[in-house]
Amino acid sequence: MQLLPALKALRPQEPALLSAAEVEAERIVALLRIVVALGLMLAMLLAVEAVRVIEEPHLRRQVGLAAATMLSYLAVGTLIYWAIWRQLFRPWMIWLAVFADCAFLLLNSFLSLVNTGVPGAALFAMPAVWMAPVVLAFGVLRLNPLRLAVKLVLIAAGFAWMILWQPPEAAPDLVGRIRLTLDLPPNFIRLVMLCLAGGVLVVAAVRMRTLLHRSIEEARQKANLTRYLPAQLAGRLAGGGLEAMQEGRHQKMAILFIDIRGFTSWCEGREPQEVSRLITEFRTRVESVAARTAGLIDKYIGDAAMVLFEGERAAAQALECADGLVAQMRDWRQTREQAGDTGLGVGIGVHWGEVFSGVTGTPERLEYSVFGDTVNTAARLEQLTKAQGMAVITSADLLQAAGTEPAQEGWAALPEEVLRGRSKGLALFGKAQG
Repeated sequence: MQLLPALKALRPQEPALLSAAEVEAERIVALLRIVVALGLMLAMLLAVEAVRVIEEPHLRRQVGLAAATMLSYLAVGTLIYWAIWRQLFRPWMIWLAVFADCAFLLLNSFLSLVNTGVPGAALFAMPAVWMAPVVLAFGVLRLNPLRLAVKLVLIAAGFAWMILWQPPEAAPDLVGRIRLTLDLPPNFIRLVMLCLAGGVLVVAAVRMRTLLHRSIEEARQKANLTRYLPAQLAGRLAGGGLEAMQEGRHQKMAILFIDIRGFTSWCEGREPQEVSRLITEFRTRVESVAARTAGLIDKYIGDAAMVLFEGERAAAQALECADGLVAQMRDWRQTREQAGDTGLGVGIGVHWGEVFSGVTGTPERLEYSVFGDTVNTAARLEQLTKAQGMAVITSADLLQAAGTEPAQEGWAALPEEVLRGRSKGLALFGKAQG
């Protein structure tokens, strides 16, 4: 698995990507604005052809006004699309497009009232008002709640003002003019606008579904990381912390090693499926206890596991994990023996101290790990459990960091050991097999 590219894909530079996504959305809106303008112009031509002869002056003005509006709207859509294509468009210009949409809608609706001479109470009889669903649908495509909210407030405020508007002089044939707005050609225009609004919403739904699929894929990539890295680290890396983790740091940690006793001899003559099943059972139980005690499973090494603990309660959590593992492995041994299988014991070593932690490796293979004397000591304490006949051996350093009184917690003092690689003896405590 190419882990580094996957990690970089999961930690996007949010501001830049968000701006690029908004500009892409505006490109789609500009293209749809062109389609809407052309569609309404075609619908208007069909409606005028159906009427053929328009004798009323205000109707001729209305047709001219609608044609000029649609041509202007077409020009705006074309200009924005061209600017985006030439990479001249900037994210802040989206606000200009939002205000332009509102201005076209409100101005055309108001001029329709002025031209026909009808009061604002008849506003929603004007076909131009039916452009509102299309304009609001553009806001949905932008996936920006603030811009959609601003657009909604402007349109609602503009319509509210128009409803209260009264012409200077009432038209002599007011009822007839309002009736004409409900005739077949205007209703045909309304139907076209409704279809166009629905088409824009279909495009918005397709785009949101595409974004949803992309999010699911990114979540799947993050989930895949947990197969190669501890789950806690996958979240940090996906959140953009790769560079910092590659630099590494020194920190205090509790390190726990656990290993199955007699595993090598048990494997002799066993079928691969049986060995695999046992390892799976072992790791499942280790993971359940580690998760419950906030342990980070750094790695598995055959029949052994290395678990890390960091934070204020790291030492105490390591002890809780050790106790939990002893109980879990005791239950596992009894379950196996009751089923007629060989019961296996474990050895656990725990130590506390300073380590170097970080992500290392090549772009083709990354690995989070910790290094230092603390790690080596914890591993040797686990090996020492066999010679001492103990289930768990921990250092006095860890018990002190956890604030534990050894005698009260059932820890037995062991002779000091000068472990390989160390010049001084280490005070140790142990717990026997249960």
